[in-house]
Amino acid sequence: MRNLKRLSIALIATFYLSLFTFHSYAQNIGISATGATPDNSALLDLSSADRGFLITRVDTANIAAPAFGLMTLAPIDSCLYMYSGTSWMSLGGVGISCSSNPGPAFPCGGTAIPVVDVTSTTGEIWMDRNLGASQVATSSADIAAYGDLYQWGRCSDGHEKRTSGTTTIQSNSDTPGHGDHIISIPDWRNPPNDNLWQGVTGINNPCPTGYRIPTEAELEAERLTWSSNDAAGAFASVLKLTAAGTRTNTTGGFGAVGTFGYYWSSTIDNATSKGLIFNSGFSAVLASGSRAYGYSVRCIKD
Repeated sequence: MRNLKRLSIALIATFYLSLFTFHSYAQNIGISATGATPDNSALLDLSSADRGFLITRVDTANIAAPAFGLMTLAPIDSCLYMYSGTSWMSLGGVGISCSSNPGPAFPCGGTAIPVVDVTSTTGEIWMDRNLGASQVATSSADIAAYGDLYQWGRCSDGHEKRTSGTTTIQSNSDTPGHGDHIISIPDWRNPPNDNLWQGVTGINNPCPTGYRIPTEAELEAERLTWSSNDAAGAFASVLKLTAAGTRTNTTGGFGAVGTFGYYWSSTIDNATSKGLIFNSGFSAVLASGSRAYGYSVRCIKD
């Protein structure tokens, strides 16, 4: 049986190899779909008119004892890496955090994450994940896709992290000067500033360059495209929204993580601001919330 299996593998390999032209010389080898002769400067020369070279896609942390010059495309951050003999060096890639890839900047600071676009049926272009999320959601309760929780209008100063501390002292400016979640029923800022998060050049816009916080109308337009008006529909949408929960404005504790999704809009409503709220037990709504709550943020391209 083992010999038969080996024979089958050999026959399959022979079939696929027969689709290509091989040129083997004393110093180099060419694999070609076009019949091209390998270049003298290359040990291995791949040639095709309509296909590319697919590199291995493995995170560097999973590779034991890498050899000098070893390369991989890491799925965790979409960066291409080469091992220098002592450490992994980024060569660039799709991810915004890749050292050789300028990409869109995050003027407001915060965790640099890959900036990958997805286009909705509404025609709008969005980032494919929440701010602070390490990956695109694989489920509504995907912890790695939850991301950060922002108080409305604040910059990425550290308060958005789920591990940040709390304070009861309101800020009298747009930049509190610390990374604590501010506990306050009406607003983290006193007096309030309705001009925060307004547009791509708005004050404290936490999105990368060219992106902004969506308006209430833009979130509502997305909601109307869902297959069901609940958490399942939110995840099934092209945005793959998660039930990342919220951080309260009274204790700084976390609520409804894994069951409710809360997403800020840039739209104000008197002393509060509008946000999209959904779970599996009732219909999704656009509702007003205290600006001191911590909600998820999904950026839209301007």
